[in-house]
Amino acid sequence: MKSIISIHHVSKSYEGRTPVTALQDISLQINKGELFGLIGPDGAGKTSLFRILTTLLLADLGNASIDGMDVVKDFRKIRMYIGYMPGRFSLYQDLTVEENLKFFADVFNTTIAANYDMISPIYGQLAPFKNRRAGKLSGGMKQKLALCCALIHKPYILFLDEPTTGVDPVSRKEFWQMLRALKEQNITIMVSTPYMDEAALCDRIALIQAGKIMQVDTPAQVIANYPFRLYKAKASNNYRLLETVKEQDNILLSYISGDQVRLVFKENDRRIDFPGIELEEVEPTIEDCFIQLMKNESD
Repeated sequence: MKSIISIHHVSKSYEGRTPVTALQDISLQINKGELFGLIGPDGAGKTSLFRILTTLLLADLGNASIDGMDVVKDFRKIRMYIGYMPGRFSLYQDLTVEENLKFFADVFNTTIAANYDMISPIYGQLAPFKNRRAGKLSGGMKQKLALCCALIHKPYILFLDEPTTGVDPVSRKEFWQMLRALKEQNITIMVSTPYMDEAALCDRIALIQAGKIMQVDTPAQVIANYPFRLYKAKASNNYRLLETVKEQDNILLSYISGDQVRLVFKENDRRIDFPGIELEEVEPTIEDCFIQLMKNESD
């Protein structure tokens, strides 16, 4: 399958009182028509990578290309073919929905009518609010407006930086349904998110932490690569349980996840020195895989 986004050994640091390394030797290949997820917590380097790929930031080392175009040499040309939705709502709050759309259409020397077929499924939900100022929209509606503005010039590659952060669960679900519909139009989508449950909605994912890519694969294969038997334990006080198991020499990994403590034992010693617990083997999630990979990085 043809790669449409190519990243080769990209590194980026920020100077300051305490210098910060945002990206460390990042190499990735994203295929044409793929919905690719960059999964990691705040501060992992996701936004820095997106800003480099969308020609808004220069890397210190390495190079990247979009459909064969260099992100530095061909930045003007690239901007005509990509859509970018930054993590922070960046549209004009004092303009109406329709005025924002018209403004972005004018920037790309097109019109809303010329490209309406691209945005119509999304804009249909915004139409009743077309005369409302963007700053007065709900979080979910702001998200839909930002996506429409990113699509108004019919890009064939879409970069979405944490598009569902701070959005209610229903709007999150609707947004991912819109992404699947866009993918069916053969648009390549690269999306970043700190939500591990959204990883399963991507074709492939890269797990990123502290500016390093820890693993790249399909969500199913990332889970299949988990190297241990994983258990969950519940007690009347999970925090006390966690402190107890951390002191045991037969525990390889322990952490709280939701209403339970997740455990990996050394070998077959499943002893827990805590009264009244329930212990059950479970299948790992993407979050479990992420935590295990982070431990490997820190060891």
